[in-house]
Amino acid sequence: MDFISTRNNSERVSFTEALFRGLAPDGGLYRPLSTPDLTSFFTSLSDKVPFNELAAGLTTALLAPEIDQETAKSIIMDAFDFAPRFVEVFPGIHVLELFHGPSCAFKDFGASFLASSMNRLLAGRDERAIIVTATSGDTGSAVAQAFHGKNRIDVVILYPSGRVSPLQEKQLTTLGGNITALEVNGNFDDCQRMAKAAFTDDALADLPLSSANSINLGRLIPQSFYYVWAWTRMRYIGDFAFVVPSGNFGNITAGLYAAAWGLPVNRFVAATNANDVVPEYLKTGNYRPRSSVATFSNAMDVGAPSNYERLEDLYHKDVEVFRKHIEGLTVDDETTLETIRRVHFDYHYLCCPHTAVGWRAAEIYRDRNPGVPVALLSTAHPGKFVEIVEKATGRRPELPGALAKLMERKKEAIPIGNTDSDLRNWLLSRFG
Repeated sequence: MDFISTRNNSERVSFTEALFRGLAPDGGLYRPLSTPDLTSFFTSLSDKVPFNELAAGLTTALLAPEIDQETAKSIIMDAFDFAPRFVEVFPGIHVLELFHGPSCAFKDFGASFLASSMNRLLAGRDERAIIVTATSGDTGSAVAQAFHGKNRIDVVILYPSGRVSPLQEKQLTTLGGNITALEVNGNFDDCQRMAKAAFTDDALADLPLSSANSINLGRLIPQSFYYVWAWTRMRYIGDFAFVVPSGNFGNITAGLYAAAWGLPVNRFVAATNANDVVPEYLKTGNYRPRSSVATFSNAMDVGAPSNYERLEDLYHKDVEVFRKHIEGLTVDDETTLETIRRVHFDYHYLCCPHTAVGWRAAEIYRDRNPGVPVALLSTAHPGKFVEIVEKATGRRPELPGALAKLMERKKEAIPIGNTDSDLRNWLLSRFG
């Protein structure tokens, strides 16, 4: 499979090139040049196929011969010592738990695959990579955990000061070594803009920069794996919908790519908080990116989602085609808290605030589509959002052991301004 920019179709690149570049030279995002038909691969899968076996097979199906079967197996076995889990919390609402990895968030899947792939491809080569990535919370912690200790890769994480949870901040500021956290005096959109600008900055052209955000195909492609795995467990039901808490829209884009490759699921719901630029676009036909606003579901606080560009490319900039594939629903903070409380006390299930946004969207969707089951993607462990969950339920969620230990560590972050030149100057002083 070759890849091209969403903005310029003239230059084809390999998966390896797209992986290490992160962003295309013209500022666009890499997307598959062609749409593979994997229908026969999907239908051949057992309902009980282990996640790692499925992931290795799908990697080979998508990327061979560049990534052969043995290399794919090696990458997958190194990346994943964890897997998704399915829980039917309420009849018709199945929760796909994606928080059983090292940072307790769904982004562990993409980050671990990316780190394993880069490490494997750099092995034996006298080269280094510098990862520059922006985070609204979970991306940074997943990337930090996945890349920590990789001796040929340096990682620089930009995060908005005061806009991530205390635990998220500990996850990305306490590892040290090859992981550096930059605390940006701004919001996530500032962080994302700065990171993207670095990849097309002529002054930084000599630095081997790459990204670990979902703008990088190496993070996006593996997120399709758990959609396929979930379908193998849900297909006996028949027609169902994926409900996806959405911020930067990488997670749902991966699912929509899987559908384009032949996964027989036609219903996708993007659940957002007050940062509702995509649901607004689906309603009005007008796309109006804007500054993000802070909410209780902070990892979704994105006012200009990067992956909208891939979706726009996939659906030929046609809002009517968009509407055939995806529905957008918005949930406010008050409803998020109420949903956490109600699901906990009524169903004895504890949601993080992002999953709560998805849960309420699932209920709205089912009211409009009676009898249609949903697979709700649960994006993070509730223990990562102690303050919000306690505010909603009156009780503090129990932290997994690995997270509890983090709270005792000392934060180490470098304050930085929110302009492109602030990041340029820091990168040159550190790596130039």
